[in-house]
Amino acid sequence: MTRGIAGVIRGAASARLDAGGGSALKRWQRPMLRAAASLLALSAAGCTSIEKSLDDLTPNAGSEVRTGYLPGPSRQPVTFENIQAADPQSSIARSQHPKILAAYGGAYSDPKLEQALAGIVGKLATVSDDPARAYRITILNSPNVNAFALPGGYLYITRGLLALANDSAEVAAVIGHEMGHVTANHGIERQKREEAAEIAGRVVSEVLASDAAGQAALARGRLSLASFSRQQELQADVLGIRHIGRAGYDPYAAARFLEAMEDYSHIRNAFQAQDASLDFLASHPAAPQRIELARQHARNFGAPGVGEADRDRYLAGIDGMLFGDSAVEGYVRGRRFYHPGLGITFEVPDGFVIDNTAEAVLATGPGDMAIRFDGVALPATTSLIDYVNSGWIGGLDPTSIRREKIGNLDAVSARARGGEYAFDVTVIRVGGQVYRFLTALPLSLATSPVSVANRVAGSFRRLTEAETAALKPLRIRIVTASAGDTIQTLSNRMVGIDRKAEMFKLLNALGTGAVIKPGAKYKIVAE
Repeated sequence: MTRGIAGVIRGAASARLDAGGGSALKRWQRPMLRAAASLLALSAAGCTSIEKSLDDLTPNAGSEVRTGYLPGPSRQPVTFENIQAADPQSSIARSQHPKILAAYGGAYSDPKLEQALAGIVGKLATVSDDPARAYRITILNSPNVNAFALPGGYLYITRGLLALANDSAEVAAVIGHEMGHVTANHGIERQKREEAAEIAGRVVSEVLASDAAGQAALARGRLSLASFSRQQELQADVLGIRHIGRAGYDPYAAARFLEAMEDYSHIRNAFQAQDASLDFLASHPAAPQRIELARQHARNFGAPGVGEADRDRYLAGIDGMLFGDSAVEGYVRGRRFYHPGLGITFEVPDGFVIDNTAEAVLATGPGDMAIRFDGVALPATTSLIDYVNSGWIGGLDPTSIRREKIGNLDAVSARARGGEYAFDVTVIRVGGQVYRFLTALPLSLATSPVSVANRVAGSFRRLTEAETAALKPLRIRIVTASAGDTIQTLSNRMVGIDRKAEMFKLLNALGTGAVIKPGAKYKIVAE
């Protein structure tokens, strides 16, 4: 995968804004940022599987969620590891588990929520086609909406997905789907398939590089691999719906959640998801045909209304759960970014939307304008002018380099050009750290990026102690509607969220024409 505007950095290592490490998997899809990559080039190797994409990550030291379904008594302590010790598939997952934690911000610990999920996993496991298999479920501390499984019974679900789900049946549908992958050995099959495709691809590339027929064969092979994955997904859908129906959950919950994912895809940025490639939709496309197939399989258990949704118990479980970014990643509040750990903040202009990604803080605005903000360590002995001239900015205009003061902080700005885009780069020193702003604008527009760049960089400052103390994470809060409440009145109670009404409807699966029911419980986002 290309890093898009992450390619602005050549040679100097790009540092994430927190100390927990992160993934270099962000793909910026805007055309302007593909051009930016040609200006200041840095690329990352393509990812063919979740295992391979995680191989170079440093394991995160975060605590793990100790939940799971552990059947059967034992003379030894009953742990997932003891039960699975003899399973050769578990060795694959054991090696990848720390890397999963690193990629998704570690494990999220909430005993109340862990207990609720363990109960769902237990009910599903007892009615699965392989009831003797043990499962270990980990809640990932990520706002991305995702769930997946590794061979050997390792299940993962993000708190972002748990925020989107509306009842236990929907979560059971997701978990049942992932258990279906484990039951059908899809992880092993996919690994073998990808290894074979990699060998075939290497042969075609190295031996038949100039042969058009060989290239066509390689393209067909890649399509075959993608088709195989889709078949696995559909098979896991069938197994998952069978699991939840047998367990007494509403079997139509699978189709409901796929529809919710379709709605989510339209406002993904409102979730401040760090990386679209880490989202459920990257590997679980919610096509209309798939939703209809899910309904067809659900009909095997009866008409709509059969089975348990278990909404109230589920909402009680997620009440107070962290929503969006965590403190180590910094917070987005409207047009302003705050990082309490680093003690810094800045603001983007009207019309820009901030996306706090794993690599950097990105903002997009009107006219294909974009801003990237990140930070790197820089020795005090290296001047900012020498750093700007050190070769990491392609297309740099040396005559544009200027010393500046932003508040009482030393800064240097410069301009560059690449392809059809103009760039303004500003670096600001804070102790042993240098923070970098890159503003990009198509040359076809009459205005210059400098005015916007000056406003953004000029808004950069250190947080006061009072501001840092006042910053609190956002959480899911469950409220009970009163007589006279509407979507507007309840959504107005949300904080730290753009497009409040739209997000409220998404979180609560409220379609067009939906009305609030007095006495019913709803999710909002608040501190």
